[in-house]
Amino acid sequence: MSDNQILSFRTDPTAYKHWRVACDGPMATLTMAVTPDAGWRRDYELKLNSYDISVDIELHDVVQRLRFEHPEVKVVVVTGGIDKVFCAGANIQMLSTSTHGHKVNFCKFTNETRNGIEDATANSGQTYIAAVNGTAAGGGYELALACDEIVLIDDRSSAVSLPEVPLLAVLPGTGGLTRVVDKRFVRRDLADVFSTRTEGIRGQQALDWGLVDAVAPKSTFDQVVHGRAMARAASSDRPDSAGITLPTFGQSVIVNGDSVTSTCVDVALDRAVGTARFTIRGPQGEQPATALQLLTAGSDAWLLRCVLELDYIILHLRFNEPEIGTWVLTTVGDGAAVEAAEVVLLDHSDWLVREVRLQWTRTLKRLDASSRTLVTLIEPGSCFVGVLAELVLAADRSFMLDGQREGDDRPAPLLRLTDANNGQHPMSNGVSRLRTRFWGRDDVYKAAVAHVGVDLDAVEAVAAELVTFALDDIDWDDEVRVMLEERNSFSPDALIGMEANLRFVGPETMETKIFARLTAWQNWIFQRPNAVGPEGALLRFGTGSRPNFDRKRV
Repeated sequence: MSDNQILSFRTDPTAYKHWRVACDGPMATLTMAVTPDAGWRRDYELKLNSYDISVDIELHDVVQRLRFEHPEVKVVVVTGGIDKVFCAGANIQMLSTSTHGHKVNFCKFTNETRNGIEDATANSGQTYIAAVNGTAAGGGYELALACDEIVLIDDRSSAVSLPEVPLLAVLPGTGGLTRVVDKRFVRRDLADVFSTRTEGIRGQQALDWGLVDAVAPKSTFDQVVHGRAMARAASSDRPDSAGITLPTFGQSVIVNGDSVTSTCVDVALDRAVGTARFTIRGPQGEQPATALQLLTAGSDAWLLRCVLELDYIILHLRFNEPEIGTWVLTTVGDGAAVEAAEVVLLDHSDWLVREVRLQWTRTLKRLDASSRTLVTLIEPGSCFVGVLAELVLAADRSFMLDGQREGDDRPAPLLRLTDANNGQHPMSNGVSRLRTRFWGRDDVYKAAVAHVGVDLDAVEAVAAELVTFALDDIDWDDEVRVMLEERNSFSPDALIGMEANLRFVGPETMETKIFARLTAWQNWIFQRPNAVGPEGALLRFGTGSRPNFDRKRV
C-alpha cells in the first residue's frame, strides 16, 4: 500500500483494532493497545504502541462517541495496554516513508483530535486524565499532554520525553513544545533540557519540573489514578442519563470520482480549475425545537447530521484531494428553516444541545485550518443564515448576487446573521468570526452586531462589510470564473502561508500558536535534508548510523 491510496475515515466501535473502551458509571477507561500489523499501510509495524493515522482515526471516533453516547461518563482515563509502554509516539518508519503532504496532514488531524480531548475537558464536563503506566515518548507524551492531568508510574524505568529534536531532527508534531510551556507552564530553560534529553525525565523529577501532576509506585498507581478520577467526576455537570447513538462516521457519504454525495452535503470537483464546489442543503421537514426533541431525533436531526457529514467530507478532501486548492461554499434551502432549526442551540442548560453546538464549533475550526482557499457564493435559493452564515464569515472572499438572475423567478438572495454568529462558535483565536472580521474596528463591529436578525440584500451586506463583493447577473459568471482561474494560477505554498496569516486575526492562543507553527515551522523542517535527506535523521534512525547534518543555521 502507498499513502497515495484513498484514506477512509469511516469507522465505528465494531471496527476498532487499537483501542479498548470500558465504561463504569462516571468513569471510562480508554486503553491504547495498538495492533502492530493493522496500520494504514503494510510496510511498517506499529511496535511499542506507536501509531499512524489509523490509530488516530479510531481515537477521534472514541472521543466523539464518549461525548454523545455516554453523558454519564464524567472522566476518561487514558492508559497503555502494553507492559511498560504507555505510547512510543508516531511510528518512525511511517514518517520516514510517507509523503510530505501526508506527514503534515497526519500531524494536523492528530492535533485536532488532541484539541477535541481538551475541548471535552474544558467545555463538556468530561475530563481526561492520562494514567502513564509506562514510557511515554514523543507523540505518546503529547497524547498525555492533551489530558488535563498526568499521573506517571514511578517504577525507575518509565519516563516522559519529547526526543524529536535530538533523534529525528524535527519538532514534536502535535503541539508538544507549546503545551509544555503554555499549558503546563514548565520553565523554558527546563523545557529546553527536557526537549533535548532523549531518555526523558522520570519519577519525582518529572513532578518537580511540572511535566506530570502526580507520581505513584506500581503498588498504589491504580488507586491514585482512580482517586483523582473520582474527584474530577464529582465536579462535572454531565447528567446520569441516556445518550444518543452516532452512526458510523461517514456512513452516508458516497465518494465517486469527481463527486461526493451525502444527505446534507454534496461536493463537485472541477480538476481543471482546482475547485471543490460544496452544496450544503438546509433542513427539510420539522426539526427539534426543544432539548427533549433533539434527544429523540438524535443523529437524524439536521443540525447533527449536517455537521457530521461536513466534518467527514472536509477530512476526505484534505487527505485525498490535495490538488483541489479552492473550496467554493454554497447553500440551498429555506433560511427561515435554518433559523428555526438552530433555535434549540440557545438552550445552554442541556448537555446534548451543548455537544451539538460544540461539534459545529470544532468542524468550523477544522474548515478554518484546512489550508484551502475558501470562497462563498451567495446566490438565489441560498440559505446563508445563522450557523450557515459562519461560512460567509470564514471565507477568504465572498460574492453576493445583487438582484435576480435572468430567467430565474427565485427572489434575490439574502444574508441573515443570528445569535449563532455573535460568539456561539469561536475560532481558534477564542473570539467569533464576526469579531475577528472587524478586529480593531469596534464601531464597524457594533454596527454589524446591530444587523443580527435582519435580512440583508447584496447592497446592504456590502455596506455592512459582511461580504467582499456584490455583483449583478451580467458580471457574476465572468467575475467568479476569472477569480477562480487566477487563484489556481498562484503557488499553493504561498497561498497557504498568506491565508493562514490573514485568517487568524486578533489574539494569539495556544491553539493558534500550535497551528501556526505546524503550518510554518514543521512544514519547513519536515522538508529539510537534515530530517528527510538520504543522510537525514529520519532515514538514519534505527540503522546504527548517525545522521550527517548541514550545520549552517538558516
